[in-house]
Parts: sequence; C-alpha cells; structure tokens
Amino acid sequence: MDTVTQALALTLAAGGATGIGGALVLFRKRISSNFLAAALGLSAGVMIFISLAELYPQAQDTIAATYGGIKGKGLVVLAFFFGMGLITLIDFLIPEYENPHEASGLSLDSRNAATEMIAHSGAGSKALKKLGIMSALAIGIHNFPEGMATFIGALNDPQTGSGIAFAIAIHNIPEGIAVAIPIYFATHDKGKALLYATVSGLTEPLGAGICYAATAMIGISINDGGAAFPLILSAVAGIMIYISLDELLPTAEKYGKHHVAIAGVVAGMAIMAISMILL
Repeated sequence: MDTVTQALALTLAAGGATGIGGALVLFRKRISSNFLAAALGLSAGVMIFISLAELYPQAQDTIAATYGGIKGKGLVVLAFFFGMGLITLIDFLIPEYENPHEASGLSLDSRNAATEMIAHSGAGSKALKKLGIMSALAIGIHNFPEGMATFIGALNDPQTGSGIAFAIAIHNIPEGIAVAIPIYFATHDKGKALLYATVSGLTEPLGAGICYAATAMIGISINDGGAAFPLILSAVAGIMIYISLDELLPTAEKYGKHHVAIAGVVAGMAIMAISMILL
C-alpha cells in the first residue's frame, strides 16, 4: 500500500469511529463515564505528545534549511497559531447547544443539554430530529480540518499518522453519541440513528481527499524542500493542541474523575513515546 492510500485509509478509519459512538448508545444500556474519561484523556495525551514532540520540531527543522533561524522559526509559530485560529473559528461559528463537544449524557436513559432544552420548551420529535441533523452537520464541519490533520500526519510519517488516527477515532466516539441520541429519541429507529452518526464522520476522509487534491494541484511534496509542507505540519500541530485543550480534556473531566482523565493523558503520552523509541 502506497503512502497516500495508507493516509486516506487511516483518515477513513478515524472518521468512521463516529459510527462506533452511535452503536455504543444504541446497543449498550450505559457507558462507563470513567472509561470514556480515560479514553478521552488518552486521546489528548497522544495528540499533545505527537504535536509537540514530533510535528512542531520537525516543521522547525525542515524549514530551517530554507529560511534559517529567526525567520523560519517565526513562520512556524505563525502557522501553529493559524491552525489554532482555524479550529477556534469553526467552534465559534457552531452554536453551543448544537456543538457536539458540548453534549453530555452517555446513554439512552439520559439526555444532553440540547435535548433537555427542547424537551422543556414543549417541542416534539421534529425538533429533536432537527437537532440530530444539525449536530451531524456541526460534526461534519468540525471534522473537516481533523481529516486534513490525519492525512497530512500520515503522509509525513505513517507511524505518526497511525497515532493521530487512533487519537481522533477515540474522540470521535462521543461525537457519534451526540448525533445518535436525538435522532433515536425523535425517530425510535436504531438504523437511522446509527446511519446519521456514521455519516457525520465521513467529512474526515472528504477533507483528506480535498487536501490531497490541493497539494497535488499546487505541487506541494513532503520532500520538496520548500516551506509549504512544514508550515502545514505546524498548523496541524496547532489544530490538535486546540482540540486536546478545548474539547478532549474538559470533556474527560466532565465525564470522569480528575485523576482518571490525567492518567489517560499520561498513558497516551507514554504509549507514543515508547513507540517512537522502538519503531
């Protein structure tokens, strides 16, 4: 399997994990909050470690050959915060009650903040279905840059890409939950809820495909020696750090005990550190 195909496959697998979230909601009575907190912490640990120990330093080392000291480092820093700004803008444009990362409630017995708001307003199944569709669209928009991040990381280094895909797949599971709950409440159709949850993650491979087409069109290559690819790596690092700090860690804290979430973070960092030594 060539590098591009492998990168696209990893992105597809990461995006498809929203379907796992939908399945967990529909076929399990309740999901352990501590388990989910540890998993989200693990995901954050993997993404933070990869960003700061792999992608960002590599971007600096690569661009130094072209632009040298202060100028090259400055460009990498700007790209890093551009990545953060991009994902911040996406979060800002998505209303809080429709934002999948604001959802709580890990089983069909409990509703998230948005479904509670609709229930108290007296609205019926139509409003719940609309919420599920809007959640799916919000997740789709949010996952678009994540797909690019996974693809670029895997294109740069398949091992790094595997770590990113693993981390994003874990954090996509609650997003699938956020879509499946209101759709199921509205339709009482498990198949439809699972379908919406799964489809909501498919913008990740779409993002990867567009990213590949764009880089191919303008001739950006990993080995071209120019500034474009290392700056993209730095922006990807910024995106992943933001996701970890703004979404994964707060959600992990909300769902489980503080030390469970932190243990997950440390475990994620340790796994990636050991894999970088051994592989």
